[in-house]
Amino acid sequence: MPAKGKYLLNDQELKQEALYRKFSCISQYQPLVLLLGLSMLSCAVLLILFFSLRLSAQEHKAFVSVVSCGLCVFLAVFVLVCTEVLSQRWRRLLGLLVWATHLSLGFTFIFSSGRIWPWDQVPFFLFIIFTVYTMLPFQMAYAVILSVISSVSHIIVVSLRLTVFNTSNPCPHLTTQMLSNAVVFLCGSVVGAFHKILMERALRQTFKDTLSCLSSRMKLEIEKRQQENLLQSVLPVYISMKMKLAIMERLRECKDKEEQQRLVKDNNFHSLYVKRHENVSILYADIVGFTQLASDCSPKELVIMLNELFGKFDQIAKENDCMRIKILGDCYYCVSGLPVSLSKHAKNCVKMGLDMCEAIKQVREATGVDINMRVGVHSGNVLCGVIGLRKWQFDVWSHDVTLANHMESGGLPGRVHITEATLKHLNKAYEVEEGNGHERDPYLKEMNVHTYLVIDPRSKDQTQNKSTAIKPRVNDGLKMRASVRMTRYLESWGAVKPFAHLQSREGFPTDAMVNGKTRFKDIQLRTQQCPKITERNKSQKSKFDEELHNEMITTIDELSSSKQWVKSEEIRSLTMWFTKKELEKQYRAIDLPGFKYYIGCATFIFLCIFLVQMFVTGHPDSLAIGFGVLACVLLLTLGVCFSGHLQRLFPEKLASCQWLPAVSEAVVKRPCVRLPLATIATAIIIIMAIFNLCFLTPPLPAQCSTDFDRSNSTSAPDTADIVLYYLPYSVYSCILALIACGVFLRMSFELKVLFLSGASAAYYIIIFYSQEHLFTCYGRALYPTHNSSDSLDSVLMEAGLIKHPQLMSCIYITLFLVTMLLISRHNEHCCRQDFLLKNKNRTEQDEIMTRENLNRLLLENVLPAHVAARFVGENKKNEDLYYQSYDCVCVMFASVPDFKEFYTECDINKEGLECLRLLNEIIADFDEVLSKPKFSGVEKIKTIGSTYMAAAGLSASPGQETNQERQQAQIGNMVEFAIALMGKLDGINRHSFNSFRLRVGINHGPVIAGVIGARKPQYDIWGNTVNVASRMESTGELGKIQVTEETSDVLQKLGYSCECRGLINVKGKGELRTFFVCTDMSKQQGMGHS
Repeated sequence: MPAKGKYLLNDQELKQEALYRKFSCISQYQPLVLLLGLSMLSCAVLLILFFSLRLSAQEHKAFVSVVSCGLCVFLAVFVLVCTEVLSQRWRRLLGLLVWATHLSLGFTFIFSSGRIWPWDQVPFFLFIIFTVYTMLPFQMAYAVILSVISSVSHIIVVSLRLTVFNTSNPCPHLTTQMLSNAVVFLCGSVVGAFHKILMERALRQTFKDTLSCLSSRMKLEIEKRQQENLLQSVLPVYISMKMKLAIMERLRECKDKEEQQRLVKDNNFHSLYVKRHENVSILYADIVGFTQLASDCSPKELVIMLNELFGKFDQIAKENDCMRIKILGDCYYCVSGLPVSLSKHAKNCVKMGLDMCEAIKQVREATGVDINMRVGVHSGNVLCGVIGLRKWQFDVWSHDVTLANHMESGGLPGRVHITEATLKHLNKAYEVEEGNGHERDPYLKEMNVHTYLVIDPRSKDQTQNKSTAIKPRVNDGLKMRASVRMTRYLESWGAVKPFAHLQSREGFPTDAMVNGKTRFKDIQLRTQQCPKITERNKSQKSKFDEELHNEMITTIDELSSSKQWVKSEEIRSLTMWFTKKELEKQYRAIDLPGFKYYIGCATFIFLCIFLVQMFVTGHPDSLAIGFGVLACVLLLTLGVCFSGHLQRLFPEKLASCQWLPAVSEAVVKRPCVRLPLATIATAIIIIMAIFNLCFLTPPLPAQCSTDFDRSNSTSAPDTADIVLYYLPYSVYSCILALIACGVFLRMSFELKVLFLSGASAAYYIIIFYSQEHLFTCYGRALYPTHNSSDSLDSVLMEAGLIKHPQLMSCIYITLFLVTMLLISRHNEHCCRQDFLLKNKNRTEQDEIMTRENLNRLLLENVLPAHVAARFVGENKKNEDLYYQSYDCVCVMFASVPDFKEFYTECDINKEGLECLRLLNEIIADFDEVLSKPKFSGVEKIKTIGSTYMAAAGLSASPGQETNQERQQAQIGNMVEFAIALMGKLDGINRHSFNSFRLRVGINHGPVIAGVIGARKPQYDIWGNTVNVASRMESTGELGKIQVTEETSDVLQKLGYSCECRGLINVKGKGELRTFFVCTDMSKQQGMGHS
């Protein structure tokens, strides 16, 4: 298994690496296009200058032909790249073609005239080397190989030409000049590699951020779907959306994350989400005989039975356009006509009731278990919605709802019991007979309700429905317990598991999976689909990874040639600034941990410039002094950037300098510190570049004087070219200084433009103004002529454009100025896009956290926290039903019986809406008590009308539930909770001028907990303990807490005083001895145990 996992991991990594290569290839498109555009522009400018200066095409035919061919090659490649005629895998070959064309141009320029010099076309080969790293689509290994070929080929060709093939006129200072060439090429390679490494690192980070952003977006979509599914599984859409928007608004208003967590935990949203609906039908159904059956069930069997039965009822409800409201033990009630009014609401409810009776009949006949269905239906008006702060459950209230409830209790097993109001809406769709409900229910008698029993049309064909194939199943299984027979039969129905839709990308399962027209189709479909759903759940992460991979492929494919040039709405095209000032401020204040490496690279360029000038200078001592001064300042700048590293390297020697890490951190975090350091470093490099030109000017040779007799120049020693050969290398130093301006990759683009423009302007002034006579003299010395009047033109005619010292210097400085501006602008664009991506990712992460908090809030309002973790989270386990048995749980029912009298429906209170508003405040205040730390072990189960149900001991982990002290403490804690509720109700009475009193019943013992229902999952507890606790409340007295004898014994051990009430008759239990808890002494007496 580990090996398999390892291979899978490697396979995933290989996929990601392949994606990255594709992403990298796409990202290299823009630099390649920029280089092609620059190359075409350079070739065109050279040709225009050539012909505008009236140079002879015959004498320089090699130059003209090769530049023209180069222009055509660059144009062809440009068209191929921009139109994407060739696939991306051909891009490397196109890059190789561009490099070869540049190399051909370089060697053509060297041999374009009769004379060759050691410094010939060094800037152009430096351009080739630098662009191989920065603008051509090559990996690092290929870039290194091509740069080595470019530099070595130049050095070898020029050396051989000036030594082996030039015996008559040996070149002085050849060795030092070739060393200078090597240093220039080395500097270009190192800086280019530095640029490529940083850009590749940034690109890989951008790739990871893009993956993360897509992953976040997909997770956000999943979270949204889960929210929708989760809310819709609990509440109708029209209410759930309103509640979600209110909660989201509250969470968005709260910027502090800790405050958000508190809001999510406390959920203090006091809003009433209740709406009145008229002309609806209410159905109540109760499974007769289920209580006896459940007493013999194991926890698993009970939950399976309830889930399958109620899952089937949910299916029937959907088929008949009914909305299930709530499940109360084995009681199921629903409404037709919500949320959209339906004219056939009565027919829907009656049809559903008949289908439920038929379903139970099939179970009875198939299993031999004596169970039946009792259904009551009434038509009228309801108030529907959600009340309270915790454990939201959609519910309905009205006198008509109460009447429907009594219609069920006053009905007959296996029959649908309806009122006269429902009968009128049926329009004789069904035959009915007298119901006589008033004989079985005192409420119906009191309200003088005339009732009827619906005759099922299918009852006429009962003899045909009794299948002979079913009876053998019953006989074969008679030896099994009734609960086992029930469970085995009901499992064949294949009801959907609770919250199974949360793992589905599409939400709820399709109708074909959940409901079909016939039961047998349902069973067949569900049986086939279950293994697939299980398999899908197990491979959810791999499916998510696959979807993420496909999404990334789509994103990369969308980065076509045209879309990369589309103007961004968030970035201004000219200044490259963000349109939002806040974003611009954040971008300029971002940390730059790599700034110290920028300074380090700039220091390397400074050393290279010094070496180049040292090899060719005539004043090494003066240069060394100037270098020493400038180097001290630059090294001090470097030391400031690496101060934190210095202290780690020499902890003992620098023990007293505890401020050094703070200095290093300030460089990383504060732009006001970085900018001066970058300015100082760049200024030092620029000064060093022009040191030989401006500060160490040698005496002019005799050839440069105006009265020099050129007719006798042959007899005089030719010293000008020997003395002034440092001039081209001074220009190359200036070009290296321009490259140094671009090594600060993530520095301000405007600052780089300022440095580049200022340095170039200074170089132009030096070449064409302050030191013009030196370049003119050097040109005359290289290309001597006897005609002094037009010596400049004659030198140009003989040397050509790219060998004339002045024009060559101007052309190459301009070429590198434009190149560095293009690269800097592209880098700035990439950095800003990367910042936008990270900012977007951060925003989406925050939104995901908000969504997760909201999901947790929503789910914990349906389930206890320890149960919710099974259904939503990293380790979802919702492929199985949840059920748990507990040995000791304390159950409390607390009701406000006076509210039934308080509730009235009239115009003054908006047909009961204002009464429900008060009930909402009561329940909400009760819910707030749960947020107190001392009641953290108390779990609200549900509200039933004005009755509040809670339990303590459900969160105990296995092993803790057998702890007797803990069990006793939670019983005392529940009593304290009941007392707190009484206090809350007293406070409400004072503010609302009412006299409500609480009636509480408490019992403890074993219970079964579980989650049932697919379309509206519901957490509930079942067992004799729950039933007795409910009877303790219903038979209790106002303002008192009634408990059983066993619970009383525990409370007295805890220090509570209990008063014996005596024997009372409890339905289904006979006579039980009960006790009232003396609440007036509870605060003084022991809850120290808890």
